[in-house]
Amino acid sequence: MPLVHSSVTGEALDVAAHAALVSGPRAGAVATFVGMIRDHDPEAVGTVTGIDYTHHPDASLLLARMVERVLGERDPGGEASVAVSHRVGHLDVGELALVCCVATPHRAEAFALCSEIVEVIKAELPIWKHQTEESGRRVWSQLGLDG
Repeated sequence: MPLVHSSVTGEALDVAAHAALVSGPRAGAVATFVGMIRDHDPEAVGTVTGIDYTHHPDASLLLARMVERVLGERDPGGEASVAVSHRVGHLDVGELALVCCVATPHRAEAFALCSEIVEVIKAELPIWKHQTEESGRRVWSQLGLDG
C-alpha cells in the first residue's frame, strides 16, 4: 500500500475523507494526526487569533517525496497506506492545518509511521507561519521577528 494522497492546499481539510482514502481490507489500524490552530503559542505576547501559512511553490512535490522517503525507509514491505495534506492561506483558531492518516495491518506500525511522517513534515516542509495576535501584533513563527 502506497502514498495514496498528498497535497498542500488552500482548501479546508477533511479528516474523514483522508481516513477513507487509506482504509480497506488490509488495514487493521488507522492512526490519524490532526494539527489545528490554537489560541496560544510560546512566542505570542497575547492570544493568537489566526495564522497565515505561506509555502514554497514546490511544497506539494516535496511533501510527496518526504512521505515516500519515510515509507521507503520504514515500510520496505509496502504495507502502509498514507493520506496527508497541509493547508495554506489564512486559518483561524480551531481550523485544521495538517491531517495525516496512516493505515497498516497493525497499530504499532500505524502510530510510528504517522508520528514520523508528521515530524518530518514539521522539520522539512517549506511552509512558514505568520501568526496574528489579538493585539494586532504579527510574528513569523520560529524566527523571532515582528512584522
